[in-house]
Amino acid sequence: MKANDVISQPQGWTLAEWQAAYRRGAQPADLLGRLIDSLDPGDPAWICRADAPRLQTQLSDLARLLDSAGGDVARLPLYGVPFAIKDNIDAAGWPTTAACPAFSYLAQQDADVVRRLRAAGAILIGKTNLDQFATGLVGTRSPHGAVPNTFDPAYISGGSSSGSASVVARGLAAFALGTDTAGSGRVPAGFNNIVGLKPTKGWLSTRGVVPACRTLDCVSIFALTVNDADAVAMAAGGLDPQDPYSRAAPAMPGGLPRQPKLAIPAQPEFFGDAQAQAAYDASLQVLRNMGATLQAVDFSVFRELADLLYQGPWVAERYAAVRSLYERAPGEIDPVVRGIIEQAAQYNAVDAFEAEYQRAELARRIQQCLAGFDAMVVPTAPSIYTIAQLRADPVALNTRLGTYTNFANLADLSALALPGGLRADGLPSGITLIGPAWHDRALAEFGRRWEAAQGGTLGATGRDRRAAIAEAANTVPAASAGTPVQVAVVGAHLQGMPLNHQLTSRGARFLEATQSAAAYRLYALAGSTPPKPGLVHTGDGAAIALEVWELAPAAFGEFVAEIPAPLGIGTLELIDGRTVKGFICEPRGIAGARDITEFGGWRAYLRHLQDAAAHQGEKS
Repeated sequence: MKANDVISQPQGWTLAEWQAAYRRGAQPADLLGRLIDSLDPGDPAWICRADAPRLQTQLSDLARLLDSAGGDVARLPLYGVPFAIKDNIDAAGWPTTAACPAFSYLAQQDADVVRRLRAAGAILIGKTNLDQFATGLVGTRSPHGAVPNTFDPAYISGGSSSGSASVVARGLAAFALGTDTAGSGRVPAGFNNIVGLKPTKGWLSTRGVVPACRTLDCVSIFALTVNDADAVAMAAGGLDPQDPYSRAAPAMPGGLPRQPKLAIPAQPEFFGDAQAQAAYDASLQVLRNMGATLQAVDFSVFRELADLLYQGPWVAERYAAVRSLYERAPGEIDPVVRGIIEQAAQYNAVDAFEAEYQRAELARRIQQCLAGFDAMVVPTAPSIYTIAQLRADPVALNTRLGTYTNFANLADLSALALPGGLRADGLPSGITLIGPAWHDRALAEFGRRWEAAQGGTLGATGRDRRAAIAEAANTVPAASAGTPVQVAVVGAHLQGMPLNHQLTSRGARFLEATQSAAAYRLYALAGSTPPKPGLVHTGDGAAIALEVWELAPAAFGEFVAEIPAPLGIGTLELIDGRTVKGFICEPRGIAGARDITEFGGWRAYLRHLQDAAAHQGEKS
């Protein structure tokens, strides 16, 4: 992005470039107004776009946020950044349709992920098209029309998050939310040359999302770069006590080894698509050149688990999500989608339990298969089809597209879809990194290395990926010289927690998860928002779980300035005798606070609250 592009072309920018534009004096009303005015009302990727009143409401909210941040845009990591959401995700005052007009309702409040993103300063510019009720991997099952591939309109965009992938690939939104039950956040990324982050189940709340399979659903993230997808996940993720499927994130590994050992499928299936196979083989060679060791594994257990998703009783969850509409007006549902949902009648409760036992067994076998590896690498999809081909054979071809995706949520895995370069015919290809639950940030760290090695362009924007990433890095203000400061965090600043962005937005580097010396007591402070603990050195306490991060001196000073009383920064002793700067609490802060030392850490305490709430719900 060049300086004179700030007003004329607010498209195809990374998060850092949006932030740089605002630091140079650009105004959100101007940039976003121009961007929204440029959107084509006939574009099938959109179902609903921001109008003037919706934009003005958000700009007023943004001004209040900035005022509460002392006028410092750096304290709002997504300040003025335009984003889109799949139209099965709620935004207050916007209709939610799931691509079915008869299902439409006006959302009264934001989905939890939307609320978090807006609190970080992001601006919603539209809701995007999808395979109706998020049922499909193709992007053609919508009354609003098929969303075409951004490289060749004769081909599919992939689904079900078709519109979200399309608007990001073309640079119309800096990032977009999709959902991913069977691959809907990965297949469209692969088909449109962008990044698709499918988080660990429960990291991003699904409250306020129209369910497909509620026990498996994830909110996914599309972005032009891995760094942007990771930053959005950190802003959007976190425990939601009102979502029974939300989970408190443990300490996440920060990266893969420099020379990782990666599993790959033995005899991968491409259904006769030689160009897809050649593109995958080329990606594997790039990985070898990066120093990775690749080892083939038997993929049959993965296929067996993938088959369960649509050939087992999980289709009953899709029926549960649309039951009232189906009973009232079945003709309003897309015929292909309706045919899938109607399969629910084939299964009873015994079938459901037997399938769950099978899922658990297969998931355990998958975990054992991957235990000796740092991650797995698969093609994001085995092939790509034209829109005409999908309309002629809508079920069988869709099933093929889930070969390398359907099993991930059933096995509780994390995944990151990455651009794999262009095939000989000019269509995008992609690979997907797969890891255990909560390895999201480790996959992202390796994904950054992949971007540097792979090169290519950003989505369908034509921008050189390496150059754009380098330019984005150059827009970040240089940190002051000096020795980095290590700081220990114990609560709301932990990875996946609501204030972690105060570290990541300042370029903090995660070092390790460890414990304090066994001389501290931990308290849940009364009336703090978001909820926070207080750590007090008493000499007779316990070892408390914590994370150590590293900050440049200037960034550390900014970080400390944000800490509210009664918390502060002091010297904290770790379990191995080292000392670092860390959060401490003034004695007055524990008045009325609950002593939670017995839980050994903030995450464990939050899990206790979650389990207690679930138990109370069962009793009621």
